Amino acid sequence: MLSRASKYAILATLYLATNSSKDKKLSVKDIASTLEVPSPFLAKLFQQLVRGKIISSTKGPTGGFFLTKKNGDKTVCDIIENIDGLNRLNECFLGLSECDGLNPCPVHFIVEPFKNSILGKFRDKSILEFAKEVDEKKQVLTLKSLES
Repeated sequence: MLSRASKYAILATLYLATNSSKDKKLSVKDIASTLEVPSPFLAKLFQQLVRGKIISSTKGPTGGFFLTKKNGDKTVCDIIENIDGLNRLNECFLGLSECDGLNPCPVHFIVEPFKNSILGKFRDKSILEFAKEVDEKKQVLTLKSLES
């Protein structure tokens, strides 16, 4: 349902939300190392996220990436839309081109409620709300936790 790019972008944004501030900016290299994702790929994603105003950055010796309150008010859906576009979330679970409520694939009615529930949470919770849950529940933000 989500591309690897969206997964990396969500992980990295949540990591920024829990570990950075205007006074504590983080480098792509450090984030990539901590999250176990490829640094060059993450750098390209961060450029896209900065252009989309999902995250913030400053240049120079004390530069790096961080989230402002305004960035933190964005949603996980905003991240996905910025990286992949929302059409990807509406694609058929089996990859069929003609799948909807009138033309369902074999698993459409099983997957649809699950997909709607996830999308609702991605739309309704801000990045900062997700980050707070990550902190409170001591959830893992590494690629290995995604690939199991």
